[in-house]
Amino acid sequence: MATNRNYPQYWIPSVFNEIFDNNWMVRANSTAPSVNVLEDDKAFKVEVAAPGMTKDDFSIRLNENGDLVISMEKKVTSEEGDKDKPAKKYLRREFSYTKFQQTLALPDNVEKEKISASVKDGILSIELPKFAEEPKPANRFIEIQ
Repeated sequence: MATNRNYPQYWIPSVFNEIFDNNWMVRANSTAPSVNVLEDDKAFKVEVAAPGMTKDDFSIRLNENGDLVISMEKKVTSEEGDKDKPAKKYLRREFSYTKFQQTLALPDNVEKEKISASVKDGILSIELPKFAEEPKPANRFIEIQ
């Protein structure tokens, strides 16, 4: 199917792209890490790309609405040298996440008491198990009253 770029629905996004996609306007989430959400029969899984982060850099909680709140803050400490090695100083530092917070509304079938999380190889993984449902019988007798 051919598309016609003269239609207004194509024109409006291009205007916004020209306004907001330039060097003089900084994008608000330019340092936000990438987030994947996966689902299988037993659970949802949230993956957050966090290279260089440790488990101490994260905070995960459920808020008053039952939403999952993922916070990340890199705590940079100055490195002090010992008597054999001098202290290291950054001459230029461009890669780091300073602060990040993402709130995810959880589906009703998540077992919130069993949520778990781990960090491995630069990925924060949050496991959101689903409630185990009893299989419903396909055939049943309906009594007439």
